[in-house]
Amino acid sequence: MSIIKQAMPAFADVANGGQASAEASAYRKVSWRLLPFLGVLWVLAWLDRVNIGFAKLQMLDSLHFSEAVYGLGAGIFFLGYFFFEVPSNMLLQKIGAKKTIMRITICWGVICMLQTTVSTPTQFYLLRFLLGAFEAGFYPGVILYLTYWYPTQRRAKAFGTFMSASAIAGVLGGPLAGWIMTSMGGFHGMHGWQWLFILEGIPSVLAGIFAWFYMTDKPEQARWLTADEKRVVLDALQRDNAAMGERGHDWRSLLTSRKVWLLIAIFFCLLCANSTLTFWIPTIIKDVGFTTPMSVGWIAAVAYLCGAIGMIVNGARSDRRNEVRWHFSGPAIAGGISMAALAVVMGVQGLPSVVSLVAMTVALVGTMSAIPVFWQLPNRYLAGSAAAVGVALINSVSNLAGFGAPYVMGLIKNTTGKVTTGLYLVAIIEVLAAVLVLAGIRKLGNKQEA
Repeated sequence: MSIIKQAMPAFADVANGGQASAEASAYRKVSWRLLPFLGVLWVLAWLDRVNIGFAKLQMLDSLHFSEAVYGLGAGIFFLGYFFFEVPSNMLLQKIGAKKTIMRITICWGVICMLQTTVSTPTQFYLLRFLLGAFEAGFYPGVILYLTYWYPTQRRAKAFGTFMSASAIAGVLGGPLAGWIMTSMGGFHGMHGWQWLFILEGIPSVLAGIFAWFYMTDKPEQARWLTADEKRVVLDALQRDNAAMGERGHDWRSLLTSRKVWLLIAIFFCLLCANSTLTFWIPTIIKDVGFTTPMSVGWIAAVAYLCGAIGMIVNGARSDRRNEVRWHFSGPAIAGGISMAALAVVMGVQGLPSVVSLVAMTVALVGTMSAIPVFWQLPNRYLAGSAAAVGVALINSVSNLAGFGAPYVMGLIKNTTGKVTTGLYLVAIIEVLAAVLVLAGIRKLGNKQEA
């Protein structure tokens, strides 16, 4: 009997090892099925959202728009986000991700193409607002969707892999925009910036149609998983839900939740930096001496490639260490300091332009690397309908930073002729995001608690 008792732990270790191996195998299959396609959709969304930053290099002269008009138009996209993101996520929970993602993707592609017809600031503002309204729900919808598939300890890496597609879009989008605007200008009597909107809108419409046939709403519906693989995935999710303990399910309590508003404040500060870089990187590159669309595109591509690596590496490291606070705060602080350094070196005459580009790249890497880690926090507090609405609420309110930051940068550029003052302001706000996490989110066992 004593021999049997001594052998039991060994048998348990073998069983646990087998379970871990089966789970790892199942999640490799899940990841290969879900993340590449969702990543492609995010690349298309990002291209259609931020190609305005490259179109600006020709569009402003063509339409006689000011920097302030551009800044308001770039930012008004996020007002559409704000008004329609929560309803979209509520609809996703009701009708499923497949139908929701199809609708969103087709509609934003159509609006992107319609931007070729812009001739007045009012038309520009309206279409940018509609682009935000139709894209609203995609990003928080995917965040919610991935929680249906991945337990907590696997989410940061999954989030990081998905979100790195925005950096990949920067890698692809810069050279692609430069090529289209350089080579297509004058074709059929249209400007290069008009062809940019057309050629980057068409793939989104096609991808939205494909989403209907390809996507699976939940693990139990996945015909591409075996019965054993479904069981392994569902068991992992059930264990995770039990380990997380009681969380809020009632979405009506969100507006009075101190935790939710703390998360909104944190993400708002981070998105001030992210939106500034997203919409002003082409201008920053141009201001340090690179004026052709092609050179601007390739330099932006290198910066975004570094950002993609940072997102994936930092997300995976956060999962391995089961730590969120410093994996968010460290990159955010580095991003803020680098943005302030960028403002300093851009104001010094005679410095090599590569110094400014390095500071810009480090700022982008730090800012982007903090984003996937942040999304570990909401699902530690929210579940069910509260998670569906909460994720959308956090993202939609926080994305008002995407409205304000580009507009303020445009006003500053109009007034001073430089972006350096705006960069100092945004750097302070980004560091504040890290301070809010370190002060407001305390470590509690294996969780983070507000």
